[in-house]
Amino acid sequence: MAKLRLDDKAGKDPEYFWDRQDALGRRAMLTEILAQVSREALLGEGLEAVLQGIVDCLVRRLPVGIASIILLDDDGSGFVQEVWAGVLDLDTPVGAPANGPWPVSVGAAGRCARTGQPQLIVGVENDPDYVPGNTAVRSEYLLPIVHHGRMLGVLNIESTREDFFTPEACAVFDAVAAQVAGAIHLARVVGELEIANRKLQALSLSDGLTGIANRRRFDQQLEQDWLRMARERLPLALALVDADCFKPLNDARGHLYGDECLRELARLCTDVAIGANDLVARYGGEELALLLPGRNLRQARNMAERLRRNVETQRMLHPASPVAGHVTVSIGVTALMPSSAQSPQRLIEMADRALYAAKAGGRNRVVGRGLRRLVAGA
Repeated sequence: MAKLRLDDKAGKDPEYFWDRQDALGRRAMLTEILAQVSREALLGEGLEAVLQGIVDCLVRRLPVGIASIILLDDDGSGFVQEVWAGVLDLDTPVGAPANGPWPVSVGAAGRCARTGQPQLIVGVENDPDYVPGNTAVRSEYLLPIVHHGRMLGVLNIESTREDFFTPEACAVFDAVAAQVAGAIHLARVVGELEIANRKLQALSLSDGLTGIANRRRFDQQLEQDWLRMARERLPLALALVDADCFKPLNDARGHLYGDECLRELARLCTDVAIGANDLVARYGGEELALLLPGRNLRQARNMAERLRRNVETQRMLHPASPVAGHVTVSIGVTALMPSSAQSPQRLIEMADRALYAAKAGGRNRVVGRGLRRLVAGA
């Protein structure tokens, strides 16, 4: 029974357990804790969780009143993030700023950051820079967290004992600080890679000339919207926009001018398609597409007519056009009530037929077509 009581108390009182160990036992304990910290640094999910796991481990296993990891801002002038564990028995630590980041001019942690040197404080009440947060703390060890010469922050360990920070214990905490530095660096590298991958993904789905979505992005969105509108029992509309007589325009004014006209058409399409889920894409060559979830045929046709008028208003010169002396567009519009039993290609086929009819009818016009039993608002 006596051993059971000892184990129970040791699990709840790290200082009691520390006292029961001889030098060899303490060395083994510190080695085990370092191994656990290494596992946290390598296997934790997300930087904050990794750092929290490390400080939790130190407080749970050792006579440590407070353990914290304080990260610096980019220019190293202030602490902007803190992860901590332990007992903070003062609502606001004495000398701590009430709001905002801590400048490195404050506290022993600031001194550590300014000097880039470890700070061992035995008898915290005698240190002019010590900022108390736990009245039971008697000593403190602060280590700079540095990776390849860059100061990232400070590891702060506050013990309830004056004799805790032996050279052997300090060496272990030095290694912990190195593990923390590696974890922070790795997390930042991963974050930068994620941002770069998102940018590459966005570029792979964007048209390089106009900046709007490309055909690949259009095809993906069409599949998604078709299924979503089928579930929600809402119509899906499509407008195909074609610049009239575009090849003669390129021949007469050059491809650079033609490119400028396409960019302007893309902007005008974006101005019209203002719904949260609307998509404007370059469908191919001089053809643009407006994918309009939730719109019926009448609504989509009205948007297309507004777009056609806006293009005319711009008066982009087209000396080779048989339609007008400026750029015009023909637009085919359709809207269907999607069904999982049908292919979204049907929407494209019907919009393409409507576009052909607009061209055959003299260009510079909007033609809307839909199946009455499938088209909302037809």
